Amino acid sequence: MSNVLVTRDCDQEFSGRVMPEAPVKYVIISPVRDEAKFIALTAQSILRQTIRPSEWIIVDDGSTDETAKIIDQYAAEFPWIHAVHRSNRGFRQSGGGVVEAFNAGYSAITCPDWEFVVKLDGDLIFDEKYFERCFERFRTETRLGIAGGTIYYLVDGEERVEECPRFHVRGATKIYRRECWKEIGGLWQAPGWDTIDELKAQMLEWKTESFEDIKIQHQRQTGTAENLWNDLVKNGLARYIAGYHPLFLVATCVLRLASKPYVVRSAGILWGYIQGYAKNVPRVDDPALIRFVRREQLKRLMGRQTVWN
Repeated sequence: MSNVLVTRDCDQEFSGRVMPEAPVKYVIISPVRDEAKFIALTAQSILRQTIRPSEWIIVDDGSTDETAKIIDQYAAEFPWIHAVHRSNRGFRQSGGGVVEAFNAGYSAITCPDWEFVVKLDGDLIFDEKYFERCFERFRTETRLGIAGGTIYYLVDGEERVEECPRFHVRGATKIYRRECWKEIGGLWQAPGWDTIDELKAQMLEWKTESFEDIKIQHQRQTGTAENLWNDLVKNGLARYIAGYHPLFLVATCVLRLASKPYVVRSAGILWGYIQGYAKNVPRVDDPALIRFVRREQLKRLMGRQTVWN
């Protein structure tokens, strides 16, 4: 009930505000499932943006809590917020389920001339200039195709940044330039989609980047929707689906032996990768992309320049 009250307070605060015409036309799509504890704070962050989205499409992917009720309240109050409801499949489907829900939202877009499409989770908090600052970077980098802020979460009141290579943009917050989006052909519906999109963009000579100085708070740590082992196995399977070279995968696992949780992290990723072979899981249907990925990974193992450094 408290979440619904927060929602109503937010409605009262912003319903009378006259928003300026957006200098950038962008659409946000948020696949959500059982996010009643978090979605109101994400909504407040979006409502406070200095550049308001042309549309925010929230896709309720079969929630069993009050998520559907909360997003319906927002849709009723703000004409540019739309709620899409999907039936409950009975379980949380990692990777492919998120993309399936995102595609349902994408099909519901009514703004014909959007310049950017954003995949945004329903459990994020960010300041009022988040999108303004991100779009400034897109304006100065004409070949910047996919980008987003650096994610952090709070542990005992202290910021903990989610470490990842600068070229990798976390799946929780992805901004796609329209031209890049069209060229990569959308998202691959499987675990690893948020790596495959970047690899395809890089193959097509687009730049991808997480902005180190633009932060966005995850209200819960990545991977906590599942237990640690399952999340690691999923990541290993994602690497298989993306076509990672076996030598590169093994080298990565060896390096991770020195990171906490010791051994477990490497073992989980390796096991997921092996399962891909054992179960004959379909890989991304793009031979040219797999050749590109493996060539760049072998170059990196040899210490040569790659698209990632």
